[in-house]
Amino acid sequence: MNEWFYTGLFIFTGNQIISISMQNRIITNITSWAKEKLEFVDAGHDWWHIKRVLTNAKKLHQIEGGNWYVIELAVLLHDVPDPKFFDEEKMLVEVEQKMKSEGIDTDTSEHVMQIIKHLSFSKQWTGKAFDSLEFRIVQDADRLDAIGAIGIARAFSYGGHKGRDFYDPDVSSSVYSNADDYRKSDAPTINHFYEKLLLLKDMMKTETAKTMAIQRHEYMEGFLKQFYSEVEK
Repeated sequence: MNEWFYTGLFIFTGNQIISISMQNRIITNITSWAKEKLEFVDAGHDWWHIKRVLTNAKKLHQIEGGNWYVIELAVLLHDVPDPKFFDEEKMLVEVEQKMKSEGIDTDTSEHVMQIIKHLSFSKQWTGKAFDSLEFRIVQDADRLDAIGAIGIARAFSYGGHKGRDFYDPDVSSSVYSNADDYRKSDAPTINHFYEKLLLLKDMMKTETAKTMAIQRHEYMEGFLKQFYSEVEK
């Protein structure tokens, strides 16, 4: 996996030595490109989501370590091929081509692609595994943004985007065993808490994220308790 060294003026990453100014140029260009691609997605997956995941990732990186260049690139690009909004295979090709056009070395590009391809919750049913410290950090950072107050807001934003009821006591939550059924679900938004959001605390991979997830998880539990007290009177 990528080795990464910082000397003050240059970064040794993968099989490439790049200057800090070159890295900054690459990040600026990738940021602009990703921002444009995500312009018309729902509010829960837009550029502000990327900014929050970057903030989470930076906190995790500061404690857990890892190659920040890989982490930052993966966070910036991770939702560009999101199958909820795009043709996943087509956009994966575009992401890879964009990194190549920016002069990103092969080792770094391949690492970023592996992170993106294995990141989402639905990938757990593919039977394909990938692991690296950078992957764990990016996945944990993304999942932290799916829980807590932000997670609640995002869930109802996406549910509204898809025209779903936010609650129907006659529709029970499901336990999914494959990605197709999970992605095709049109269940009420409240069900999503039991089908995904409340599961994420115990799926965090880094010790730092496990600690950060506790308060956010408890906040969701408090929200659900209040929600049911209001709808079931």
